[in-house]
Amino acid sequence: MNLNIVLFQPEIPQNTGNIARTCVLTDCELHLIKPLGFSLDEKQVRRAGLDYWPYLKLQVYESYEELREKYKDGTFYFSTTKGKKNYTDVKFKENDFIVFGRESCGLPDYIREENKENLIRVPMLSTSTRSLNLSNTVAVVAYEALRQLDFPNMK
Repeated sequence: MNLNIVLFQPEIPQNTGNIARTCVLTDCELHLIKPLGFSLDEKQVRRAGLDYWPYLKLQVYESYEELREKYKDGTFYFSTTKGKKNYTDVKFKENDFIVFGRESCGLPDYIREENKENLIRVPMLSTSTRSLNLSNTVAVVAYEALRQLDFPNMK
């Protein structure tokens, strides 16, 4: 395993399916924090992941606290438009966790407040009223982290 991708209460099944596919093809583990805005059995999630679902390393948690309790010693980074550091400023290590928020509202204030030093962002035009699609953001950040790790186990 290279990295851990965490989705905090994802809402759109197609995004989760696309992210799952990215995780399979990059040897990353996907962690989902409930409540989910869909069932993992839904057609849209499966279709976006195509035939990759059997190969996905997937963990599902009842809460953010459950994830943090399980990985007390893990290094966590939090992708948010409110981050001060660019994602390229981080020196990622194998097995790091990168947490992404909900499509509609991002990460809750309490998570950002508890982790101020590890907030990262993908730069975007400040005039925009929106942010990048979640699955695009995950791919951008994950591939930078994997580049820093010299693309382990990848051709």
